[in-house]
Amino acid sequence: MAADTVADGNAVHWFIDRHIDEGHGDAPAFFDPWRSLTYARLAADTHRFASALRAAGIGRERRMAMLLLDTIDFPIAFWGALRTGVVPVPTNTLLTHEMVGYILADSRAEALVISAPLVPQLLPVLRSLPELRRIIVSQPDGTEPVPIDDPRSVAFDEWLATGVADAPAAVTSPDEVAFWLYSSGSTGAPKGVRHVHASLRHTADTYGGQVLEIRSDDLMFSAAKAFHAYGLGNAMTFPMSVGAAAVFLPDRPTPDAVLAIMQRFQPSMFGGIPTLYASLLAHPRIGRKAGSERLRRCISAGEALPEAVGQRWHQIVGVQILDGIGSTEMLHIFISNRGDDVRYGTSGKPVPGYEAHILNEDGRPAEDGELGELVVRGPSAAEGYWNQREKTRRTFRGEWTHTGDTYTRDAEGYFRYCGRSDEMLKVSGVWVSPFEVEDALISHPAVLEAAVVGAQDRDGLIKPKAFVVLQEAARKQDSETVKDLLKTHVKERIGVWKYPRWVEFVDGLPKTATGKIQRFRLRDPA
Repeated sequence: MAADTVADGNAVHWFIDRHIDEGHGDAPAFFDPWRSLTYARLAADTHRFASALRAAGIGRERRMAMLLLDTIDFPIAFWGALRTGVVPVPTNTLLTHEMVGYILADSRAEALVISAPLVPQLLPVLRSLPELRRIIVSQPDGTEPVPIDDPRSVAFDEWLATGVADAPAAVTSPDEVAFWLYSSGSTGAPKGVRHVHASLRHTADTYGGQVLEIRSDDLMFSAAKAFHAYGLGNAMTFPMSVGAAAVFLPDRPTPDAVLAIMQRFQPSMFGGIPTLYASLLAHPRIGRKAGSERLRRCISAGEALPEAVGQRWHQIVGVQILDGIGSTEMLHIFISNRGDDVRYGTSGKPVPGYEAHILNEDGRPAEDGELGELVVRGPSAAEGYWNQREKTRRTFRGEWTHTGDTYTRDAEGYFRYCGRSDEMLKVSGVWVSPFEVEDALISHPAVLEAAVVGAQDRDGLIKPKAFVVLQEAARKQDSETVKDLLKTHVKERIGVWKYPRWVEFVDGLPKTATGKIQRFRLRDPA
């Protein structure tokens, strides 16, 4: 099967075929709540998936969108596409229908792999995209089959059955674009971030090997989903780099669901975000090792981990959380705390293989303790944004990537997150635009004006807070009822994680002489 393993840059050879060549094909690669997958079966199924793409006329460098829940079908589709040179585009399953439609159209995807429970609400969008040549439907066990009245649709299992288990892989350059990930960025529409084959191994050799220190006998559980850069590395790149295994959770990572996976599968490594760690600490069943006696490593990214949350986790669970910062543009974490060097309240120090500097307002290197923009240099930087030339130039400047994050560095070399360089809010690991939330609020008939800022919850995590001026008629209604209506409205319009956690009604908003809202005057002085 691995006879086509040649000295080329296709990442599939290192992450899958190498393990077959070394005699580890029977080792488990992935688990989900219903099924498991060995490396040998993964290799065979990715060959089948790849040959089915070729037979369908979906050629090299064309795009294949993935709107998949975290099940074992995810790695089959992702690595199957890479095997034949098709570019997979993992997509956030929580996006609105309009945003999914935008990404499918912007990427010019010719195929879509989608989980069946997501199909019904997206059918109007899919029918509006005639350029989609195949819609491959993954049916998670325990879910109702979804009939699709579309000649382009095919069941995932039927799709695999049309392929062959030993088809040749595409010979690629290490610098050839392998996959895209969409980032919302600071303003405007999402941006397609293009990553090359070599970047996958770079993140595994640096963070995975030297910070996470993953071993072949580890079992990784990433509550962060595989469609995120963070989850992609956690759940696939890092365990596959050493022949280890990962377990998938297709459902929302609620504390109950996470603790159930921890107890059932006994993972040795866990990847989460600060919001989840705080929620888990509030759960009555949290305790030593969070239910998994094998647990030896916890990591966090997506937003800054509050110092108190890290300390409480260590005290109650008995395992340190290695907090770090990464980005879609850099593919994974490039500054991190380490197992023998944890400084809660900081992002740690640069990961081996990466350099990080802070530039002050004048563009010069900042002094210790001085605020500035974080810039980073490392081997996993993206090639650029798809069809966004100016934004590519602003972000990727020579070897350096400008993050848009404001940081300080202390005299001992620890980097501390201070916020965005603009007014973006990072909520549950996802960037949220205050303007987008304001627009959603103003679209409700009860709202006259709105302004949104970031506020800290009791765990020190940033969430949106809305100041709202109501229309006259709405002021006569019960205020708590109106607040609930507005929160639900925002959830339905732009996404469940973007709604304002607090809504405060005011008579007017502070503005400049030209009518611009002065949001800084609404922020908590603390």
